[in-house]
Parts: sequence; structure tokens; C-alpha cells
Amino acid sequence: MEFTLTNMLSWWQWMIVAAVPPAIISLYFLKLKRRPIEVPSTYLWHKSIEDVHVNSIWQRLRNSWLLLLQLLVVLLIILTLLRPDWKGQQLGGKRLIFLIDNSASMRATDVGPSRLEEAKRRVGQMIERTNAGDTAMVISFSDAARVEQQFTNDRQQLQRRVKAIRPTQRSTSLLDALRTASGLANPGHVAEDTGDLAVAEALPAKLYILSDGKFPAVTGFSLGHLTPEFVPIGRSDADNVAIAAFSVRRSEADRELYQALARVKNYGTDEATVMVALYREGQTEESDNAELTIPPGEDRSAIFELGAVEPCVLRAKLDVDDDLADDNEACAIVSPAQPANVLLITAGNEPLEMAVQTDSVARIAQVEIKGPDYRQEKTYLDNAAGGVYDLVIYDRCVPKTMPQANTLFLGVLPPSGGWKAGAQVAMPQILPSPSDHPLMRWVKLGDVALLEGTPLKIPSGGSTLIDSPNGAMMAVAPRERYEDVVSGFVIVGEDTGEDGKPRRYIGTNWPIRPSFPAFIFNLFEYLGSGAAVTEGDNVSPGRPVELDAPAPGAQLRVRPPKGKVIDARQVKPGKFSFMGTDDLGVYEVLWKKKRQRRFAVNLFHSDESDIRTDEKPAIKIGYVDVNASTGWVAASRQFWKVLLLLGLAVLMLEWYIYNRRVYL
Repeated sequence: MEFTLTNMLSWWQWMIVAAVPPAIISLYFLKLKRRPIEVPSTYLWHKSIEDVHVNSIWQRLRNSWLLLLQLLVVLLIILTLLRPDWKGQQLGGKRLIFLIDNSASMRATDVGPSRLEEAKRRVGQMIERTNAGDTAMVISFSDAARVEQQFTNDRQQLQRRVKAIRPTQRSTSLLDALRTASGLANPGHVAEDTGDLAVAEALPAKLYILSDGKFPAVTGFSLGHLTPEFVPIGRSDADNVAIAAFSVRRSEADRELYQALARVKNYGTDEATVMVALYREGQTEESDNAELTIPPGEDRSAIFELGAVEPCVLRAKLDVDDDLADDNEACAIVSPAQPANVLLITAGNEPLEMAVQTDSVARIAQVEIKGPDYRQEKTYLDNAAGGVYDLVIYDRCVPKTMPQANTLFLGVLPPSGGWKAGAQVAMPQILPSPSDHPLMRWVKLGDVALLEGTPLKIPSGGSTLIDSPNGAMMAVAPRERYEDVVSGFVIVGEDTGEDGKPRRYIGTNWPIRPSFPAFIFNLFEYLGSGAAVTEGDNVSPGRPVELDAPAPGAQLRVRPPKGKVIDARQVKPGKFSFMGTDDLGVYEVLWKKKRQRRFAVNLFHSDESDIRTDEKPAIKIGYVDVNASTGWVAASRQFWKVLLLLGLAVLMLEWYIYNRRVYL
């Protein structure tokens, strides 16, 4: 706040005003004050001499409340002419929406006690500065939005709802929160709560977004009548070292043994030296440790030899003091693999059939080979729909519906999922694969040639496995809780010979290269659930988990790391979904009070772990760039009217004292 004065008079006018106080004082010196009283004659002469002194200006000023009050009135008039005011700040808008980010990165402590608490404190200040008649609502958001308080002008209620917001360990998405706010501000939109009377009015609103900005730009959204203000929370020099991944795999030296791999990334600005400790289930002391020195912005891996393992929980923990503690610990479920059920449907592919029946594959998978007609048999239809298979390979043939399993399609596209193909290319060149996907581990394709190939257009969320100048020749993409691998080239193809009869040809030399059996082994280990830690055992916070019932009519329950056991929701016969994955740690799936499986929830999210804010923070909503602001607008409060009223009150007091002859 800043106090200012404004000159309203010219210099000669101020000279006249300045002459008023001395004139009042002079009148009090020259004013005779007589009271009738009987005195001796000699005393009369003595008082006459004193009257001479009373009419003299040069004398000691006597106490007089009337004089002081009159001078105070003049002083207040002078201050009123100066038009004093307070320069301050206030919120802009009469209808306010506060969006408060409570995602995982807002638990960072670079702004004490945490970013979320700082955001709540600032919103509390803003609510106190609202003007009479202003209405406001509060929305918290992470990967989903929650309306904490509908529109109200009750400041105390708004403050209570803001204080009640709790942090989460979820990722961040602003879109859902914007949609919720838009339903209450833009005509034609629908609010989340139809009980809000403002939905019918659909009035414009000022939108305050309090966040560290750790979310992607919002696309495909129009602000309409929302006027956004971005209030950044956090520091650009925040330090954090995080466990970016933690898994268990087979040892490269001995496939019967296992290793734990912890990948640690330094998101800070300085080099960090950290100790990574490994704990086994039931142990309070670390079983192994490794020291890592990590340059800023880079990552390093700690590998722990486990040997032959029994089912257990492993926990990796960083000994580091940084600004975000949630990603300093991670869990992995160790469950030595059972042989995977794999189905190969082919009209004849000798190189592939030989590759899937090697001794190394036989240790991790049971492979069944069938012809294309098997797709119409009841056994296949029941097994594919019931999730009996872990992996189904379709060689140049397509099912009517996708199975409840991971898949590999060779030379054809899946019947669903958004896959598309371009025009066929003769002898496409394979580029060095940049993919670090588990399917491409130990796979080198420099000596592999293709006779022909079809570039693939990958669905959203997919990754390229084998690339070429014309486009992806092999890719993988998620489908619900499964993954589909599609190859744009064939190993063995068919065409029509010169005699008009169908003939087979070899489409690639890959089967005779060392990388081919390595790829097949990775395929079975990764998509066939042949890994020590099965796919799906690591879950992101807040994400649903799909569970299979062990028997018809079974009711599954889940015990979270904190709190009571929760019933899983049945989505269809034999299939359950569990949504309560908000806490980090290990969850147990129960049936008849016995544990069926476990899964771990870990914060493996680079956007949440990279807590450094931009030096010039800004966010993008649709086509609108929203720069950082404090949330306040300049405002002034003038006090000349108050001073004028105060002067009038003093003048009335002086008049009262004078008329009542009150002498103090």
C-alpha cells in the first residue's frame, strides 16, 4: 500500500489557506474575556492593567480547547484539499474462479511449507480482498478436477473450503478444470453441478490459475467468457533427484538369475551424489546400496544382483535431501514368471515357427501353433475372450475381434485401434533404432534387409520400434491394459507365380541374423508376461487397475497401503476395476481373505519430478498465451470524503462546547 497526496490549489490559493491558522490564533490573543464580579476598588485598577496585557499579541498562549478544535478543523480542510488516497491492489472482476493445483509436484517444499500451502495462502489473501457483492468458486485439480465450493459471496465458507484442499500424488492436467469452469461461465455449456444457479445465467468470470505450470499446453479449448490469470507457484532453482524407473529383469549373464534396476535422474541445476539403498520385504536394514554421481539433467542406473528370487516386494530408496520427497522411494513386485501361454496363428512360416520353439523360449513360454481356420473354432473364441492367452501372434491373418491378450501382427493391421498404413515401399532402408523399448533390448538391425514394407501410421500413445526414411516399419501401441505390436513387413509372404499358382517368398533376411532370436525372446518375456515383474504391476497414481477374477462369481477386494480394504468394482463377468490408487506403495488383491496378487503404485512421471519452474513462467490455453501475474490489479482508495466528514464532526463539537460554555 502507498499513501499519496494530490495538489488541488495554486500557490496563491495555498497562501490564503496558510494564513487562516495564524489569524485564528491572533484573534484568541486579542479577544477580551470578561465576567461580571464584585471586587474592591483597588482590585479594579489592578485588573484594568491586566486588560492591557490581554490585548497584546506577544504573550503566553493559554490552554483553550476551542482554539485547538478550530485549528483541527482547518487542518482537516487542508488535508481534504490535498485529496489523499491509498495506492494498493485488489482483485479484478466481480465473478471469480480459483483453480488450485494439488498434483504431486505441488508437494514440493522449495516454497515453504509446500507449494500447495503457498497457493492456498495466496487464495486466502485474494478472498479477503474481494469486494462486497463479489462471488467466487474454488476448484482443485490434478489429472481430474474437483469442485470444492460453488459460487458464493460467503468469504468464511470459501476460506474453509480452500483450507480443506489436500495434496495428491497424481499427474497434472488443466483441461478438465477448464471445462468445469467453462460450464459456469460460458453460455451453452453445462456445469458439473446443476444445482448452481449461475449455470442458467452463464456470466463471464475472472479465472485465477494457481499452479507451478508443470503440465502440457492445453489444446482444443476455447476460453470464451473466461479471462485467465496465471499465478505461478515455485522457484526456478528447485532441486530434485528422483527414481525415474525401478524394475526387475533377468540377468544378462545368467537367464536363471535376476537383477533389480533403479534408474535415477537429476532434475536439479547442480551435480548430485546420491546413495541408492535396496530393501527386501521384511527387512528393516538395506540389503545392498550403490552410490551414483549424476550431472544436472542426466540419469544414471544402479544395478543390484538378486540371484534366484522368491516372490517378494523390493523397495529402492534415495538418501538425498531435495525439494520433493515422494519420488525418492519406489517399490517393485517380484514374482518369478510362470510360463506364458502363447498362440501362433499362421498359414506356414518356418523361420518363425523354429524361432518360437527354441529351448530358451520353452523355459518362459508354452507355444501353440494353429492354422488360420482356428480363428473360427469355439475353443479359440472362448480362450481369446476369456484372457487365456498372454500373447497371440497373427501371421498374415486378422481376427474378427481383438483378443483379451497382447498381440503381434505380421504384414497386416489390427481390426481396431486406429492403425493405418501407407503405400508399399520396395526395399526400405532400416534406420538405426533409437528406441529404448524393452522389445528392442540387445536388438541390432544394421545387417537386416527388407524386400518390401508398408509404412505404418501409429495410434496415439504408440512408439516406433523399427524405423525407415519412409516411416515406421514396426511399432507398438497400447490397447486398454494390453499392447499391440504391428509389423509393416512379412517374414514369409505369398504372391502368384508365373504359372498362376500361389507361391511363397522370403520377405527379409532377419531370421538368419542374431538379433531375430533376441527379439523373439524379448517379445515373449515382455508381452508374454515372462518377465520377473509382470506388466501392469507398476501403476501411476490415480490410474485404474484391471483385475481378473480367479473363479466365476468371485468378489475381489483390495487392501491399499493406507486405510481399509475396498471392494473392487465388477465391470463385466470375471473382470474388475479398482480406482482407488491415490497413495504410493503396495496394494494387495484379496479373494476370500487370501492374497491373489499385488501391484505397486509409483511416481514415475518426469513432469511431476522436474519441479523447476520457468524463469519467465507462462502457460498456453488454446491460442492464448497467459503470462504470469500476481493476480492483483492496481487500485486506490480516496479519503478526502472521510476527512471532510471528520472536519464537520469537529466543527459541531466546537459549536457545542461554545454554546454550553464548557471551559476545560
